Amino acid sequence: MCGIVGVISKAPVNQLIYDALLLLQHRGQDAAGIVTMQGKKCFMHKARGMVRDVFRTRNMRALPGTVGLGQVRYPTAGNAYSEEEAQPFYVNAPYGIVLVHNGNLTNAHALKDQLFEVDRRHINTESDTEVLINVLAHELEMAGRELPLTPASVFKAVSEVHKRIKGSYAVIALIAGHGLLAFRDPYGIRPLCFGQSAEGDVMVASESVALEGTGHQLTRDVAPGEALFIDTQGTVHTQQCAENPTLNPCMFEFVYLARPDSVMDGISVYQSRLNMGETLAQRLISTIPPTEIDVVIPIPESSRPSAMQLAHRIGKPYREGFVKNRYVGRTFIMPGQSTRKKSVRQKLNAIGLEFKDRNVLLVDDSIVRGTTSKEIVQMAREAGARKVYLASAAPPVRFPNVYGIDMPTKEELIAHGRSIEEIRQFIGADALIYQDVDAMKRVVAQLRPGLNGFEASCFDGRYITGDVSAEDFATIQAQRKSQAEEDDLPARSRLALQSGGDQ
Repeated sequence: MCGIVGVISKAPVNQLIYDALLLLQHRGQDAAGIVTMQGKKCFMHKARGMVRDVFRTRNMRALPGTVGLGQVRYPTAGNAYSEEEAQPFYVNAPYGIVLVHNGNLTNAHALKDQLFEVDRRHINTESDTEVLINVLAHELEMAGRELPLTPASVFKAVSEVHKRIKGSYAVIALIAGHGLLAFRDPYGIRPLCFGQSAEGDVMVASESVALEGTGHQLTRDVAPGEALFIDTQGTVHTQQCAENPTLNPCMFEFVYLARPDSVMDGISVYQSRLNMGETLAQRLISTIPPTEIDVVIPIPESSRPSAMQLAHRIGKPYREGFVKNRYVGRTFIMPGQSTRKKSVRQKLNAIGLEFKDRNVLLVDDSIVRGTTSKEIVQMAREAGARKVYLASAAPPVRFPNVYGIDMPTKEELIAHGRSIEEIRQFIGADALIYQDVDAMKRVVAQLRPGLNGFEASCFDGRYITGDVSAEDFATIQAQRKSQAEEDDLPARSRLALQSGGDQ
């Protein structure tokens, strides 16, 4: 999961991209990067860390130009500790291309060999984004070899990219001197939308909130398999570039990843979470009599809409029982289990008044590894709760995810191979209630008539691209283990590239 944004404007875009990345910060806290273009020259700055820490005044001044893109990174492939793998990525031929990518390629290793042996391109990192930009560069070279680069030749190149790469990908790329290209995988797994400002600026971003928060009006989502090419004059060209596109957005976006004020593929994230709370209430009533519950308390922050709707449905008071320290990162997107364990109590503190001598129902958006839930249940007991019930607005996460969510190995998932009772005992709750998979899909799908389905592999074990093998899981697991060994390494110094600021 990452957040990406691209802009073509008539005014400098460095501040605009910075503001958009702040609005997308929830999608990645590991690294951030911005590239701008002035004429045909690229200016780049990227480093590990939060947006506010990566970009100082001196860095922003070194990012001139009216065209640019940016990314906040949360690593799901490659090395989380390598600043060289922070995005954007750059290749100088053909034209000069800079690219950011949200998602995960499932055939990256096969493509890496193919690029070296057939396309004569060298890959220097373990990042699938470097693989992707080189595939795109090769296809652009083939499509535009004997012609000026036109929207038609760009779309021909994207069509060939779709045929070669597998997995999930939302992509924004700058082609020096020509314009901005954006496209989305044929299954529509990772989100991407675009819009315009009153001044005629065009912005493409992962979530609608990035557009709205920077003064742009949402035009629509990029369709699965579709490509947008925005030339240097700001004219938007679009074309469907996939043979059999279907819309299957990632369910975990609606459960947890996206901001509640975003609209994705025509679905309000906030309304989807309210609907999940409604169906969760129905599951709860069949498990625990509401008379046994004194208060409903959300585990901040994604679970709030579901918890509010559940409390309303069962007629019990909704209270804020935990205060979140906003200056500690989200535990889910921190690399390494040891970091997650240490940060839970730094991140949340219980308000004893809401727990003392009460039977408390805690509502979380999902339970992935179970370690955070176990800590929070214990915190509720220490705050004086008589009984602690736990409800998850999402079904059990039983399967690895290979499409850009940080839950790739079975060993990390508390629900894999365990019964609900075994999970309850591990967490230490007096009762544990999970959402139903089919009910969750139904109540979210009803918000978008004609939807093909969802990418919900972490819940149902169905990998919609149809190309995921045991070897893929083994490769990702090996990467995870190598990253875990580096958990305690000191942070590297910032890296500035291509006239992008201080060394």
